[in-house]
Amino acid sequence: MPEIDARLREDVHLLGELLGQTIRQQYGQAFLDKIELIRQNAKSARRGSAEGARQLTATLDGLGEDELLPVARAFNQFLNLANIAEQYQRIRRRQAKEPEAFENRVLGELLGRLRKSGIEPATLATQLTSLDIELVLTAHPTEVARRTLIQKYDAIAAQLAAQDHADLLPEERQQVHASLRRLIAEAWHTEEIRRTRPTPVDEAKWGFAVIEHSLWQAVPDFLRQVDETLFACTGQHLPLEAAPVRFASWMGGDRDGNPNVTASITREVLLLARWMAADLYLRDVDSLAADLSMQQASEELRAEVGEVAEPYRALLKQLRERLRATRAWAERALTVDEEPPAEVLQDNRELLEPLQLCHRSLHACGMGVIADGALLDSLRRAATFGLFLTRLDIRQDSTRHARALSEITDYLGLGRYEEWDEAVRQEFLLEELNSRRPLLPADYQASAETAEVLATCRVAAAAPEASLGSYVISMAGHPSDVLAVQLLLKECGLRRPLRVVPLFETLDDLDNAGPCIDRLLGLDAYREGLAGPQEVMIGYSDSAKDAGTLAAAWAQYRAQESLVEICRRHGVELLLFHGRGGTVGRGGGPAHAAILSQPPGSVAGRFRTTEQGEMIRFKFGLPGIARQNLNLYLAAVLEATLLPPPAPEPAWREEIQHLAKDSLAAYRKVVRETPQFVDYFREATPEQELGRLPLGSRPAKRREGGIESLRAIPWIFAWTQTRLMLPAWLGWESALLNAIERGEGGLLERMRSQWPFFRARIDMLEMVLAKADGEIAKLYDDRLVQSELRPLGTHLRDLLSQAVRVVLGLTGQQRLLAQATETRESIAVRNIYLDPLHLLQAELLARSRRCQGDVCGGLEQAMLVTVAGIAAGLRNTG
Repeated sequence: MPEIDARLREDVHLLGELLGQTIRQQYGQAFLDKIELIRQNAKSARRGSAEGARQLTATLDGLGEDELLPVARAFNQFLNLANIAEQYQRIRRRQAKEPEAFENRVLGELLGRLRKSGIEPATLATQLTSLDIELVLTAHPTEVARRTLIQKYDAIAAQLAAQDHADLLPEERQQVHASLRRLIAEAWHTEEIRRTRPTPVDEAKWGFAVIEHSLWQAVPDFLRQVDETLFACTGQHLPLEAAPVRFASWMGGDRDGNPNVTASITREVLLLARWMAADLYLRDVDSLAADLSMQQASEELRAEVGEVAEPYRALLKQLRERLRATRAWAERALTVDEEPPAEVLQDNRELLEPLQLCHRSLHACGMGVIADGALLDSLRRAATFGLFLTRLDIRQDSTRHARALSEITDYLGLGRYEEWDEAVRQEFLLEELNSRRPLLPADYQASAETAEVLATCRVAAAAPEASLGSYVISMAGHPSDVLAVQLLLKECGLRRPLRVVPLFETLDDLDNAGPCIDRLLGLDAYREGLAGPQEVMIGYSDSAKDAGTLAAAWAQYRAQESLVEICRRHGVELLLFHGRGGTVGRGGGPAHAAILSQPPGSVAGRFRTTEQGEMIRFKFGLPGIARQNLNLYLAAVLEATLLPPPAPEPAWREEIQHLAKDSLAAYRKVVRETPQFVDYFREATPEQELGRLPLGSRPAKRREGGIESLRAIPWIFAWTQTRLMLPAWLGWESALLNAIERGEGGLLERMRSQWPFFRARIDMLEMVLAKADGEIAKLYDDRLVQSELRPLGTHLRDLLSQAVRVVLGLTGQQRLLAQATETRESIAVRNIYLDPLHLLQAELLARSRRCQGDVCGGLEQAMLVTVAGIAAGLRNTG
């Protein structure tokens, strides 16, 4: 068993001991002894003991109906506590001889390298200041942790920080331990699984909570650090209004296949964001008014407030009243459609200018040390979050727009839009976009579906410009898909630019992305009407589900190369929006490495990407962790802009094309061409059960059918629960083995060492293979799968073993993650607590599939706890 850091081990031990005390208090010593026996047997089994494995299975099989849920909860809760300890380990106080964490030093080291490469300080400062990075927070159907528990987990992390001082008095340490014990008891006695499915508004509130409890503090701390690092390297400060990283959201705007997201929901979320922003700024302004009691002020400030005793407070009082008016109006507007009164803040300048005036005055009067404290933090927040916290994206499927236009053209006697070819559609759309008359008569009565599309467009048209991000079109494939949305928005009253963004998702869509955008930009009227860059979204989830991760990754790379060249030729700036998930099967993985592996020229000072559910919590849930991840994003985008990776050599391109072809064939042979595959998938994994559980507001399926009907998230999540991890590696094993058998092993090694794109893919493949476990997957087969389907499971596990062997051969290692000891150790420690959950889940699935009556509800609750525990243990799961 690998050794973990001593301080982390102490924290994990302490949290586990306190959890044990809580469990003993409720269920008694005998039950706690049974939990410990299960843990010890799992540990022994992981070390290769057949007797330990036998006793583990026997103990779990012998659990009574009333013991299933508390045992599952015990192991689930321990894994959540281990997550807290691991997260805190990343940001804990550094000891004198400890090196600075990479995440904290990455920007300074990069700026040093860029200076040595010959980039002038002024150029470097300008480039960093003008970076445009947007992280788009999205809801997650596999995020099962309740918000109330997340807040308790954050409080536990705070107590770990409180005890991390060698000079604590004994009574002070006892107080910390008492607080930890109370918080752990509160978490234990709180039901970890919500009883009802969250609404889109619930999801949006969850996103706002991440901002309130973490990012609100993390962003000014991060920008203060950036400012200090930039000044040390270039002698220039970060301007007050600089916001190199901003946030957007899909929560309440993503209606693709989700009937629960309606126009009224989108309007409500926009108003809630406005209310929340006003409330957060009010807290800031109240605090500033208490602090800024100084009398000396500049003539500029005096001219604004007059000759008053406390000028800063006088100015802030005015701002406070406007913020109160804004909050009150937003609250009223949630129930009554009311125009905002004149005192409501409408433009971010109205928020920034009073704060900037205070800042200038304090500096002018020799009080810069005061100006650059809490006031500067508020200025940084105002520049980053604005009046709306996040910019809300809207997403809808292209077929919904086409059906709406078909209904309209049919009503107008023009024929059916859906039946027209692309040339006719474009001609019609461009003519109507240029027309001054409305397309829709005032008395037009739309069907319910078309009315909802038009209502969404009216909400977008009425929303303040700064409150919206982009309108994303799923399953886009033609220029008319973009023009159609523009026309619908125009007809609903939009008179300002709004980025309309085609999303290319499947393998064929990605191959068509370049030609589609080329045709779109070839339309003079469209290109001349662009206000800003041409944004294009690259889909990772559905392309990987369609073709496997290798073929999809290469198609994504080629699409980006094509888009860069096409936009360059048309003289249009390009903004690529990366629709990544948390897991490797959906384009996930370390963001820093992923950005640095993009095609040269594709990251040109701009970068937009999704951050999803559980990964939002893991990457941004604590202020210290959030600062580290914001640092990584900033440094990676700056480096990819100024020191882009090399273009692949012709031999590499030829080889990856061959690999992708072999991988695609191997992937589809299993997933599409094996007749029993769907039946096996639904028996061997909890896929059917996941669809019934209250995990997210969006349905698990877009429609009835086979694998093609499943959303990418539950498709991957189900395989992750059984540890086969199939979508993340299937196809790689055949492609790499074929290349090695062709004698191309040396070429693969050169590609891995010299091409960041290929190296990043192999590293992510290695990580997911380290988390995969064929023996665990076999347990599910033995318990759940009919005998005639089990040979398919055996074949898939053989392919998994082949993938492990070929990756070890390529990397020259004896075991996976030999060079990533921290990750390997974390997985090894967690397996001791994951193994009982997997065994329990398989048993619960078997029981629930044959049960009838009231007992099924109890089984389902216990099973969902195992789902949550396994997700917590494996972390990037959906």
